[in-house]
Amino acid sequence: MNETLTREKMTAEQDRRISQAIAREGSRLRAFIRRRVADASDAEDILQEVLYELVEAVRLMTPIEQVGAWLFRVARNRIIDLFRKRAPEAPRDVSVEDEALALEDLLPSTGGGPEEELARGVLLEELEAALEELPEEQRKVFIAHELEGRSFKELAAETGLSINTLLSRKHYAVLHLRRRLRDVYDEFKD
Repeated sequence: MNETLTREKMTAEQDRRISQAIAREGSRLRAFIRRRVADASDAEDILQEVLYELVEAVRLMTPIEQVGAWLFRVARNRIIDLFRKRAPEAPRDVSVEDEALALEDLLPSTGGGPEEELARGVLLEELEAALEELPEEQRKVFIAHELEGRSFKELAAETGLSINTLLSRKHYAVLHLRRRLRDVYDEFKD
């Protein structure tokens, strides 16, 4: 009888923790997902997957120090999974991780603690995902110019394309990256 009461109390405590986390983070989490996923049903599916994972983690007594950060990390991973499923398989020329040193000035420091480390990881993953979404010709020009530091004159000579074509491709890449990464920036700014 005592064991049953203890289990019931534990389950009730777990239910309370889950309810509190959803009440505290639910609307922000939904907005976070909706800003990144255009299709409402896909966004709702991702939200349900994230909440299911929360329930599962709490029931299995997995230690979660910062539930909010954990929820957003799981949501971000599910969103990335969705984009990867939809993106055609193509060989990857450049990984953002290979270019991390070139981005060093833009990213939070590595020794700044867990929040900065989370921000750094999120920004790198989001940037890599955003770069993968670009058409190949835009991605190549952006990476060559911004990450590798190559000039448009050099790229024009190498590719046989006009400088204006290269500028146009980079311009469209920058517009896409700004739109795509604005939400991530706003999340960390708040």
